[in-house]
Amino acid sequence: MAIWLTKESKVIVQGMTGSEGSKHTRRMLRAGTAIVGGVTPGKGGQSVDFDGTVVPVFNSVSEAMAATGADVTVIFVPPKFAKGAIVEAVDAGIDLAIVITEGIPVHDSTAAWAHNTALGGRTRIVGPNCPGIASPGASNAGIIPADITPAGRVGLVSKSGTLTYQLMYELRDFGFSTCVGIGGDPVIGTTHIDALAAFQNDPDTDAIVMIGEIGGDAEERAAAFIKEHVTKPVVGYIAGFTAPEGKTMGHAGAIISGSAGTADAKKVALEEAGVKVGRTPSETAELMRKVMQGL
Repeated sequence: MAIWLTKESKVIVQGMTGSEGSKHTRRMLRAGTAIVGGVTPGKGGQSVDFDGTVVPVFNSVSEAMAATGADVTVIFVPPKFAKGAIVEAVDAGIDLAIVITEGIPVHDSTAAWAHNTALGGRTRIVGPNCPGIASPGASNAGIIPADITPAGRVGLVSKSGTLTYQLMYELRDFGFSTCVGIGGDPVIGTTHIDALAAFQNDPDTDAIVMIGEIGGDAEERAAAFIKEHVTKPVVGYIAGFTAPEGKTMGHAGAIISGSAGTADAKKVALEEAGVKVGRTPSETAELMRKVMQGL
């Protein structure tokens, strides 16, 4: 079992005929993802051959869903078209939209999220500026390499793409149920809390790794949620222990002000909620290794 992305997921790719969309569609197909179509306005009716797998192209998300039964879209469109692509996916009523595109203006991300909220939040938006979701052995939607880790019983939620890959690799002897990269932009769709709740309710996830970053208060809010609602073991890491105070960090896009948002402040909040926090990715992996060995 996995959260949100499973073996039964039928995936379309918005921007599939572009260079990035094409490259990662080929990689996702090799990983066993059920990619049933691509969406590029004006190219409907065409098809693309990916090493022997022919994938049809549609003009719109709604057209692709009607023809294929797709319930997941991965968005690989340029930043200036991203808001429109997200809104189109939401209007079509797709269950899950994974937005890989980076550099989307915050105003556009906010408008797209507000549109989804106005419609009852019917689409789960992951990202933007994220690596996607990987459920090893089941499906892979985004840019996460599929050969880092086998399936297992650890759940992972992370703001950082590269740290996602590192923790997957360091804990490959245990394997993962699902790895979720939520992205580090100021406005994102799915939060740490959303993933923590899903992992808590997933019978095939035994323990959770949570990776955060300095800036903002998302990790402190996640700590409060863990304290009240999560009974499974959680191990955490906060990127930025060595960052100087007052400096804007490019990925998180947040300024440290006083003690708020610092790695140490987040570490304290998490530890007060019972989370074991490593000061390096490798130390974090070792903490999770001990947790899994004790289960």
